[in-house]
Amino acid sequence: MLIRIVKMGFYKQNVEIFLSDFEKNKKKIRHFEGCKFLELYRDKNTPTIFFTYSYWESEEALDNYRKSELFKEIWTLNKSLFSTPAKAWSLDRMEKIE
Repeated sequence: MLIRIVKMGFYKQNVEIFLSDFEKNKKKIRHFEGCKFLELYRDKNTPTIFFTYSYWESEEALDNYRKSELFKEIWTLNKSLFSTPAKAWSLDRMEKIE
């Protein structure tokens, strides 16, 4: 499994556009083949910063999503709303403590 975290900063006037687009597409992303989990987080101190947190079956599954028309459509819009370039991390879980 691959864990993906993406940090995105938006101009204040673009936050509602982003949230509306996320609402429209969140189930499509979550049910894309290979996606096992998806959450959206908002920074408590800087409300224009958001993070997506997702689990993918494999790096290949994530790559397939990133090559999809769905991703291209979403990313084209989001990229135009950013106040800073997005940052992304692909992670392997080392340990889960419950």
